[in-house]
Amino acid sequence: MSGGTTYGKTGAPSGRRTGTAVVAGAGIGGLATAVGLRRAGWTVTVLERRAALERYGTAFGIHPTAQTALDRLGLGDALRARAVPYRDARIRRPDGTVLAALPLERIERRAGRPELLISRPYLIEALLAELDRLGGTQIVYGRPLTDPGALDADLLVGADGINSAVRTAYFGSRSGPRPIGTAAWIGIAGFETGLYGETWGAGRFFGMTPVEPGRTNWYATVPAATTAREVREAFADWHDPVPRVLAATDPATWIRYEMRHLHPALPRFVAGGRVALVGDAAHAMTPNLGQGACTALLDAEALTRAVAAARPEGLPAALRACDAERRRRAQRVAFASRNLHRFMTARRPAMRDALLRVLPG
Repeated sequence: MSGGTTYGKTGAPSGRRTGTAVVAGAGIGGLATAVGLRRAGWTVTVLERRAALERYGTAFGIHPTAQTALDRLGLGDALRARAVPYRDARIRRPDGTVLAALPLERIERRAGRPELLISRPYLIEALLAELDRLGGTQIVYGRPLTDPGALDADLLVGADGINSAVRTAYFGSRSGPRPIGTAAWIGIAGFETGLYGETWGAGRFFGMTPVEPGRTNWYATVPAATTAREVREAFADWHDPVPRVLAATDPATWIRYEMRHLHPALPRFVAGGRVALVGDAAHAMTPNLGQGACTALLDAEALTRAVAAARPEGLPAALRACDAERRRRAQRVAFASRNLHRFMTARRPAMRDALLRVLPG
């Protein structure tokens, strides 16, 4: 599954017949999949269980590989119009001592472009705008998926998150959400700190990134039972500007979610010759590597590229090829992210900090 696909004037691959697709879920992975399928000429219906899209959230890190996927989906310019580069970030101790640099400059040198940060609402809006421009996609809100097998479509894509109904229906319930005992709190402070990266303490950590002029994206990980008031207390004696960032953000705007991952790993991401999983439905991971949105975008681009190159009778083979391209790569990222979470939240951090000090500064 290498190389590009040639599209005719209608958006469909030249000389190909297209079909109908149902995408379950209107998150990043689902909307990106819908964009790719429409560009390939497919008729697409997106089913979303919520009554309306929730335009909330803070910053997504978009790795250069995911930027390439967005370029192929025709969304690269929209990304770059609202994104900011992420550079010069450090890992610190709670007292402010620098332990190591995040490898952002190495990533930029190797890829020839920087890591980018974009607000989740902006990325959602860009995906919706592209679907509107392409036409031919219906988004049905307030439609929980109770019987995936009853859907009449050539292709069914499960982009319905960690609690995926499509995954349960076609892959069983052995793999499912597993809590890891911690919760993430995220928010946006109304000032720029100018100091970015992550601070690692004993059993908790705090991160800050740019997101747009005049604002700072932040995230904190603490034991799952920690309340909003206790979050401020947990970081009250950490280095500046951590306490100021929390004090400057209205707790009513904070977002909390329990950190979970999909376990055990699925043996495949496709089933029955017409069903595929993307994003968290396939490989939900902890956010420690900042790769959740990236892997969803890579899944969507790979899936739609494979489908675009296939005739209808070749769809099962196209799905198998996509599975071969994406499954091991995505699962390696999920495994690495889970192990990094254990490392970052060590209760006795002395050895961890000593290891970090030998990394390039």
